Amino acid sequence: MSDPKAMNLRFPDPAQRTAIAAAAKQAGVSMQEYILSAAYERATAVEQRFLEGFKASMARSGAAFAAEPGSIDASAEQRESEREALRELQQREQGHAA
Repeated sequence: MSDPKAMNLRFPDPAQRTAIAAAAKQAGVSMQEYILSAAYERATAVEQRFLEGFKASMARSGAAFAAEPGSIDASAEQRESEREALRELQQREQGHAA
């Protein structure tokens, strides 16, 4: 009877199973341990890339907020969009005040 906690290692490609078995044997670990270690390494690499991207994003955001208001040259289209949003906000405020 098989261990109920064991991973079910089914591979549709026999060559894939053979390659993983050889790599696990070379590493001196079971196939389960080899597969789980590889999955963990991949997950932590993905996490590390995410954290690096997040830190870079935070740095860009911090730099944008630290910049002097006049030093950021917005496009004419963006300035018009901001003016329109401000007009709409003021109209709403006047509508609620009445």
